[in-house]
Amino acid sequence: MVAVSQPSVLAEGVEKSFGDERVLEGVDLAVESGELLAVLGPNGVGKSVLFSCLAGSQHPSAGSIEVLGEDPTARSDTTSFLLQDALCVDRLTGRENLRFYEQLHPNFTDDWREYVELLEIDADLEKPVEDYSGGMVRKLELAIALSIDVPIYLLDEPTAALDLSMIQVVHGLIREKQADGKTIIVSSHRPMDADIADRIAFVADGRVVTTGTPDTLFDSVPQVVETTLSNSEQLASVVVGGEVFQGNGTIRGFLPADDQQPESETNAALESNQALEVVDPTYTDLFNYYTNSASNNDDFE
Repeated sequence: MVAVSQPSVLAEGVEKSFGDERVLEGVDLAVESGELLAVLGPNGVGKSVLFSCLAGSQHPSAGSIEVLGEDPTARSDTTSFLLQDALCVDRLTGRENLRFYEQLHPNFTDDWREYVELLEIDADLEKPVEDYSGGMVRKLELAIALSIDVPIYLLDEPTAALDLSMIQVVHGLIREKQADGKTIIVSSHRPMDADIADRIAFVADGRVVTTGTPDTLFDSVPQVVETTLSNSEQLASVVVGGEVFQGNGTIRGFLPADDQQPESETNAALESNQALEVVDPTYTDLFNYYTNSASNNDDFE
């Protein structure tokens, strides 16, 4: 008989409400051991609440969660949870915060010494955290969370408030953790964070709208057409639902699938608008399609 492996993290039908406000609408999610999963979605769609439930710091209103086969509150040595702007004590210095977690958590390691240097906050450890910038706080929180040696890391918005060069450093640290056999779940509203993932789960309206490997998800995205901001009306007349997305001085949209509009009509529309160009999809297109378009627009069904 072949043994079936148990996911490291398993959420089934998870709902979470605060009073009359329902934040999670029945989330199903399974994360395999050693996997790096990126949970992507706009701000306010329930990612942080989901991570709090996975970590055991909040209880679902309905559904179930298992971490290594147990309730997430059963043990304290299975997960390290980075919740944005929630780890550090403002009145303490950076070093005092690190010492606090060293005394608090039996699995806290000396790796923080390497991390604060790589994250370029080693010279700021004697300052009170209340004097830190948002980016500095995020770096200190990362140094704390990554210094706890556990099987699973739940990293909520780990690159928030960081510049591009520092994001690359953080991505490198996350990859190193995965190379050590750790299971990592990262949430983000930044499409670039999908670049490190084995698999992506897109969240919209309090639910997981799709999951898959980057290659699989890219294969499902319609053709993308791009133009300059001055040609927005021409682009809107061609793309699905007239929906366009701005970025880096251009606007982009998704062309109708063949079963929505004959290819000849699409080609004719493009030929009559020479300023429009079909381009390869990016992670930003992937993000827009699964969180803004496919989840909300019947034309994409």
